[in-house]
Amino acid sequence: MRIKFSKTALLAIGLPDPGKRLTIYDAEIPKLAIRVTSSGTKTFYVVKRSEGMAWIKLGSFPDMTIEQARNEATRALAEFTHGINPAAIRREFKKEPTLAEFFLTYGERHGKHKKSWDSDQQRFKDYLEKPLGKKKLTKLDRAAIREVIDDAAKAGKSAGTQRQIKALMSSILGKAVEWERLQFNPASNIKIAGSVVKRDRFLLTDELPRFFQALKDEPSIVMRDFILMAMLTGARRGNLIEMHWDDIDLTNATWRIERTKNDEPQIVTLSNQAVQLLKSREEETKNGYVFAADCEAGHISDPKQALMRVMKRAGIPYGRKVANGVTLHDLRRTLGSWQAMTGASLTIIGKSLNHKSQAATAIYARLENTLQASPVRESVNKATDAIFAIVEGVKEND
Repeated sequence: MRIKFSKTALLAIGLPDPGKRLTIYDAEIPKLAIRVTSSGTKTFYVVKRSEGMAWIKLGSFPDMTIEQARNEATRALAEFTHGINPAAIRREFKKEPTLAEFFLTYGERHGKHKKSWDSDQQRFKDYLEKPLGKKKLTKLDRAAIREVIDDAAKAGKSAGTQRQIKALMSSILGKAVEWERLQFNPASNIKIAGSVVKRDRFLLTDELPRFFQALKDEPSIVMRDFILMAMLTGARRGNLIEMHWDDIDLTNATWRIERTKNDEPQIVTLSNQAVQLLKSREEETKNGYVFAADCEAGHISDPKQALMRVMKRAGIPYGRKVANGVTLHDLRRTLGSWQAMTGASLTIIGKSLNHKSQAATAIYARLENTLQASPVRESVNKATDAIFAIVEGVKEND
């Protein structure tokens, strides 16, 4: 049976009887066939007589489009013309790595250079390794990937987590395409239902005095300074933990982060308060990490427990899933929010916080409008001065 392949025509093909298979050839490329099973699976093949009948699998429809199948068929037929043995092609398929095996190659060649590599490894282990790890790369299709994401949704994982799973899978298979292990990326064009909830929590005027008093009472000086620096710079946790004196220029009040989450360098403007804090730590840690610790890494690792103590003393809820809770990242948002309230433009806020897209900064426009801020001089110093003015004002009233 031969027809001109089109999406409509292939979708309309009836299923054969149970246990039977139906083979249909393309009128445009005669040796391109689609084999249909009674279960509804439709698979593209190149069929070529060479020392017997060779069936070279190309991919599954509709994950592989007709255009992709025709292109691959043309390439495969050209290889036949140049004397490539189909048996050798089949042997190469048997050598093809599984997803789990390829993930090791992906990590060595690409993943370990990413800032998110630790998170990627954990995400692969949690969501991808068990259901898909043993599958050959060319056996992976959109339906299998979609099922993993759907299972995460059924388990109550957020749309954000689902997007992270999809993004990791797309990155892995994208590299498989780039390194000529796959012809196309089956994770592309998978849609995730729902939207990511944008947090807009930051420390409010009435919370700042309590926060600063609780921070002052923190027994760990290094953690106290770290938490305060998180607010003063708006820097991400990973960058702040690794803050090193080699990257700090107190004369010009700047801190150079060589590599950020966006894989781009960033120059952080240090406010007057941030400079004073650094000067207080300089003597103790001037030859290494600003937030040094007696451990293999040489710096502190997890400020969570300290921040929980501070928030508890301040009477401020802690945690993403706690009503009105505050997290370390919300201290980063606090700087951006107070910049908005003191008149900074979204462009300046985005640059100071190293946002890659305007959408990431748009949350501050809503905060600015809600709090009816007046546009005044754009600067980080003005924002931090405003924060400290609130605290000092409360002290004077007391």
